Amino acid sequence: MFVRRMRASLRGWGGVGAMAVGCVLALAFVLLLPLTQSRGEDDSEAGLGGQGVATGSQAKADDCKDSEAQNETWEPSGADGATIDAIKARPGQRKLIVGVDQNSYRWGYRNPNNSEADLEGFDIDLVHRIAQDILGDPDAVTFKAIPTSQRILALQKGTVDMVVRTMTINCDRLKEVAFSAPYFKTGQQVLAPKSSPIKGYDATLANKRVCTADGSTADDRVTADKDSGRLPSSVAITRVPNQLDCLVRLQLGEVDAVITDGALAASQAAQDPTVELKGPAFTTEYYGVAMNKKAKDLVRRVNQILVDYRADGWQASYGTWLSATLGPDSTASKPPSPQQYLLKS
Repeated sequence: MFVRRMRASLRGWGGVGAMAVGCVLALAFVLLLPLTQSRGEDDSEAGLGGQGVATGSQAKADDCKDSEAQNETWEPSGADGATIDAIKARPGQRKLIVGVDQNSYRWGYRNPNNSEADLEGFDIDLVHRIAQDILGDPDAVTFKAIPTSQRILALQKGTVDMVVRTMTINCDRLKEVAFSAPYFKTGQQVLAPKSSPIKGYDATLANKRVCTADGSTADDRVTADKDSGRLPSSVAITRVPNQLDCLVRLQLGEVDAVITDGALAASQAAQDPTVELKGPAFTTEYYGVAMNKKAKDLVRRVNQILVDYRADGWQASYGTWLSATLGPDSTASKPPSPQQYLLKS
């Protein structure tokens, strides 16, 4: 069904010089955010329908543990509810409004070899699967490019129905938004030039300039570790709106290393042969689909979709988009089926 989207490689992006041009263009996109892509529909349409009337319990932040945060979600259900009914009832063509990235290679990006300039990638495949299940049409989607730092705000304001953008589930975020069960497993890593003396997330970062995306789990972790003394106090942090901005800063020599999810870092290393991952992952994290806290019916529906997707679809998407950067064995990246769903009412 998705053969046109499922392209295994980004042909035509050869050489570091071409990559530099691509990154400059990507930075230009970031500076113009928020940008929308509606596949032919006016982006002035209404925002998140039904969020004001859907009901559901809040995540119990006081009881939450980050090691179990991926279970802080509702049980799967295939039933419609107030939020889904409002999405289906939008005037004109039905559209699921989804916040995504358009600059993360193999996750959510515009393939220059795609004449239609459609978004492609692992996250984008999941969005199409969700749209197919809820609306009966994988293309019934309005994509909105959302900066890393604006993901939660977009959900709270109702600008989007959900965010599918390599977003880590953790307890702090559960105080502000709801998450689906996890759809990917990863961990924080260091990306630096191959010639760099940096060896990983350790003392070799002393007196180095590191880049993180504002509002990211990497930014929170680096800040906390500097304060606690786990990292040298001499580490200087540069914060940018979008994670890809860090790769641009690294290529321009403005920072010495990037700290981000290993899955994203591997994709960036595939883009630029002069950089590499330094050291092992130093956290364990799970990506989830983020939604408004009131959208209980939508969360439960997405969880049901993920049950089916893990069994039929996830592996094919991994093979198309991520096997070249993370390796053909997906065992380390595929999240386990939830053993329990902690939110019961």
